[in-house]
Amino acid sequence: MLLPLTQVLVAAALLLAVVAAGYALFDRLIGNVVLALAALVEVGVLLQLVRGLFGIASLEGTEPKATFTAYLVTLPFVLAITVWSAIKDKTRWAMASIAVGAFAVAVMSLRLQQIWGLHA
Repeated sequence: MLLPLTQVLVAAALLLAVVAAGYALFDRLIGNVVLALAALVEVGVLLQLVRGLFGIASLEGTEPKATFTAYLVTLPFVLAITVWSAIKDKTRWAMASIAVGAFAVAVMSLRLQQIWGLHA
């Protein structure tokens, strides 16, 4: 995994979480700013997916490989599903779900980096 990519991804995901929480607080619907930030985070997640798939073989042990692969493969779906559901749902809680999804992406990205650092 690339540490600078993880750092940028975590920062962007946390920024998205804060913006989405602000939208939820002020009862605003999903807008271009949220969609642009979500697209940026999703591109970063996909870059990590590609990089991680090429690096799985360098991990030691089967348990770290399985955990790493599970995080890596499910990560792109977390934000995509929450944004898609927020587009369909026109309530304050749609933006709150994006905030939670973005926070989950940040935490899962940090966990991927941690597994990589310990077992690669």
